[in-house]
Amino acid sequence: MSLFTAADAPTFDDVLSAADRLDGLAVRTPLISSPTLDARIGAQVLLKAEPLQRTGSFKFRGAYNALSRLGDEARRRGVVAFSSGNHAQGVAEAAKLLDIPATIVMPSDAPEIKKAGVIARGAELKLYDRETESREALAWQLCEESGRTLIPSFDHPHIIAGQGTCGLEVFQELSGRGLKAGRLVCCVGGGGLIGGINLAAEALSPETETFGAEPEGFDDHARSLASGELETNERKGGSVCDALLSPAPGELTFAINKRRLSGVGVVSDDEAMDAVRFAFEHLKIVVEPGGAAALAAVLSGRVEPAASGVTVIVLTGGNVDPGVFARAIGA
Repeated sequence: MSLFTAADAPTFDDVLSAADRLDGLAVRTPLISSPTLDARIGAQVLLKAEPLQRTGSFKFRGAYNALSRLGDEARRRGVVAFSSGNHAQGVAEAAKLLDIPATIVMPSDAPEIKKAGVIARGAELKLYDRETESREALAWQLCEESGRTLIPSFDHPHIIAGQGTCGLEVFQELSGRGLKAGRLVCCVGGGGLIGGINLAAEALSPETETFGAEPEGFDDHARSLASGELETNERKGGSVCDALLSPAPGELTFAINKRRLSGVGVVSDDEAMDAVRFAFEHLKIVVEPGGAAALAAVLSGRVEPAASGVTVIVLTGGNVDPGVFARAIGA
């Protein structure tokens, strides 16, 4: 259940405020092109390279925006977050910058590179079994015992607004180049990133169609859009796209996304791994499978490119275990 109500929903003004807080801290990641990709799908494509973001994913944006707004007493007590890894590292980095104690609840099967990233930033790590334990229950228990503040990974107005700065940058840069985005494709886990991007799209590029991408077996957004209600996933793990295994869309995020998302492409693990390899071979960017889901959706034809205007694909994270990456590029 969300900590917030519809009255707490973020607005585009909140995205602009987040951009001010992140100025000079978050990387303004580039929009890159690939003639090989354009030729393969027969359209002009630009890719937002969030693996080049601080901590290797977009998650730092929302984490810093949320933590920087805590009062003095809340900062002293500290924060708790639960995450498969990228939000974990984003919170750990933001907490380090703001001198806030942080405890991160992570699944024991999370990629080792993500666990190491949390520890290296000075946060305390608590592991759990995603098949038998509830990360939410463990996080709440820690908050009750310590008086710390829970920082959810997506269903939080400041998190959503912070992630929206990714979309703000996309539409600002396109405008500066004299381009329009006909379509934007982004992976969806809990929906915080695409929710924030949708706030920016509503204000700056309302003609842009937005599409999600999610793994097979974890198509909760696709089913939720079809039913108009929040749908949950039966499985808790088992996909190579570890960054996208949220149990259901967020209440705040879905309220935004159901009015803006035009559809969701559901991709297989093999298609995600193919996209990881494509990004390495042709873009020279390291992308994790979940971070490459939107690219996979376009490469596989699950989401068609824009009929007119540029197609924007958001590459969301590059924190991939070396073994998984080796399998992908060696396939």
